Amino acid sequence: MNRTAKPESIIDPRLERARQLLEAGEHGLESLGRRVGLSAGHLQRSFRAAYGLSPAEYRAQVKLGELKRGLRGKSDVTRALVDAGYGSPSRVYEDGAARLGMPPGAYRKGGAGMRIHWDLIETELGRALVAASERGICAVALGEDEQALLEELRGEFPQAELARVQDGRDEFLAPRVRAVADALKGLSARVPLELIGTAFQQRVWQALMKIPRGETRSYAELADQLGLPRAARAVARACAQNRLAVMVPCHRIIRGDGSLGGYRWGLPLKEKVLRSEAGA
Repeated sequence: MNRTAKPESIIDPRLERARQLLEAGEHGLESLGRRVGLSAGHLQRSFRAAYGLSPAEYRAQVKLGELKRGLRGKSDVTRALVDAGYGSPSRVYEDGAARLGMPPGAYRKGGAGMRIHWDLIETELGRALVAASERGICAVALGEDEQALLEELRGEFPQAELARVQDGRDEFLAPRVRAVADALKGLSARVPLELIGTAFQQRVWQALMKIPRGETRSYAELADQLGLPRAARAVARACAQNRLAVMVPCHRIIRGDGSLGGYRWGLPLKEKVLRSEAGA
């Protein structure tokens, strides 16, 4: 059941200026407030409502993005840490591992040293690629083009060892493949998932998994549910960055006017999944 969403509010230009300043460099809350003409408390509350993160959390994610670009650019790890503004290499290894899903050195190498098991399965929704690391399912992608599905996986882990296991004939992958196949049939399935993303993305994905089968929510409604009524755009971005089709049901998010909105694997598939869940 879908509810009517509230119209999205226009973001205060002072908050947008604060965001731009955070993109450019470090700022304490008090000094940032003075720069944009807001009290520290008001800035903290309004910024979180608009963007889904506090100013400090937003800056942390900017730094993480800079680190990822440096590491993917084959920079020396220490140099990438310094260039991204991290003062403590030991701390970023601990902190970065939680956000990247692997140590920064491994991310720099595009997942080199990681072994990812994958397979293609035929489901009621069509073809699906299922991939799992040692921590759990890390990707479920939908589509008929096998090469495109594999390239999507390689794009995130270009240097990982991708081991295909035909028909899930593997003690490690087989139960995970069966669980995903069950989920795509609409059956209950419990399987470890590896959700690699920012703290905000994790909140959105966890909220998606709580939407009952057969129901939908709008981007604005999910933002309201998270206590961030002005963060509908940020919610939409987090949905678009979901790598686990159906397992993390971003297909259950639609626009406030009832139209489907976007979907990483194409609107025809989104419509098909929703019809299946509605019992049509």
